[in-house]
Amino acid sequence: MNKKNIIIIGAAGRDFHNFNVYYRDNEAYNVVAFTAAQIPDIDGRKYPSELAGELYPDGIPIYSQEELPELIKALEVDECVFSYSDVSYEEVMSVSAIVNAAGANFTLLGPNSTMLKSKKPVISVCAVRTGTGKSQTSRKIIETLLEHHLKVVAIRHPMPYGDLNAQRVQRFATVEDLKKHHCTIEEMEEYEPHVARGNIVYAGVDYADILEAAENDPDGCDVILWDGGNNDFSFIEPDLAITVLDPHRPGHELNYYPGEVCLRTTDVAIINKVDSAKKEAIEIVENNIKAANPNSKIIKAESTIKVDKPEIVAGKRVLIVEDGPTLTHGEMALGAGTVAAERLGVKEIVDPRPSAVGTLTETFNKYKHLGKVLPAMGYGEQQLKDLEETINNTDCDAVIIGTPIDLTRVISINKPSTRVHYDLEEVDGPNLEEILKEFIQKPNLV
Repeated sequence: MNKKNIIIIGAAGRDFHNFNVYYRDNEAYNVVAFTAAQIPDIDGRKYPSELAGELYPDGIPIYSQEELPELIKALEVDECVFSYSDVSYEEVMSVSAIVNAAGANFTLLGPNSTMLKSKKPVISVCAVRTGTGKSQTSRKIIETLLEHHLKVVAIRHPMPYGDLNAQRVQRFATVEDLKKHHCTIEEMEEYEPHVARGNIVYAGVDYADILEAAENDPDGCDVILWDGGNNDFSFIEPDLAITVLDPHRPGHELNYYPGEVCLRTTDVAIINKVDSAKKEAIEIVENNIKAANPNSKIIKAESTIKVDKPEIVAGKRVLIVEDGPTLTHGEMALGAGTVAAERLGVKEIVDPRPSAVGTLTETFNKYKHLGKVLPAMGYGEQQLKDLEETINNTDCDAVIIGTPIDLTRVISINKPSTRVHYDLEEVDGPNLEEILKEFIQKPNLV
């Protein structure tokens, strides 16, 4: 039997998982390459042989997605497997056209081929776009389950941008673990809010090994919580699926891959940020939920904002630093920091673009929708330096930090700064306490 030559198109996350669970030990296929997009400095590396398995003693090379047409022909590729998230249908089909034009088939793997089955009950928290409020939803779920004396272990969607062998299975229990694992800002934004509250988080590259480690965590595990990334569907089969939607981007829930998969398979749909969105936009999102998944429960929630030291920024000229992925491939022009600035009555929001240096200049050039807001980019030491220099170059009185981490812990800011915190508060429909009580009372679960 001739093996099919495969390229997995990804962004250092879902692509590795799809390989591990579907292709790694499958002798019907020969994965000849990964291609990378969205994340800087991923291409040019290898998926190591230690992770790739016995069929790939030399590992698997990772190329830039821009090389895809040439790779298909040079490597005699039969099939390309699209394996990353938070992309418009137009972009997905554009990649499909490139693949088909080069002669290969275009494939999307679904949940039945990629979801792992846990020995523990699983709650998944996913979204229709990045930046909708998954993390605050996950935190609230964990806090509620802890009140019921259940030990919850979170498993986070992958962000392995460093040494892939070293990142095979990562356990985060303290803030010090973030430094030990050489986390990027994007990783810290997801892990730090959990560990700061004393929650255990697992992540990495090999999710079969990660799931086994989480189920057998030394501190105990009663429930697994899948804390999703971007708008991807869960790597682990959920017993309760929750999906978060954003009325600041109405209609995106039906126009971005694979967010609509999350919507159509969810048990609970949470429309977040209703306190800062237009009524008409909320209605569009609600109607789309009812059309796509009429059996799902609908919760409307506020993203409540608290500022550490509001006096630092009230009436001042401020620079706003926001969560990076939300602004970049999430296509948002604002975040929690901007909402806080408007509510606190700042004198002026200062434009960071004239002060941007290095990779931050490249970010602004690539993402034209960005205005007077600075994405907290930090995928490596150079980007951290560029972020620090851009902030310190900006002529402002103070800095509002809207990213979920303590940014002053990783860079030095030469002007007063204050952090914005945000939490989920249900205001209409069933609340999470009621839904989780039902979940806990199901037979053969918790």
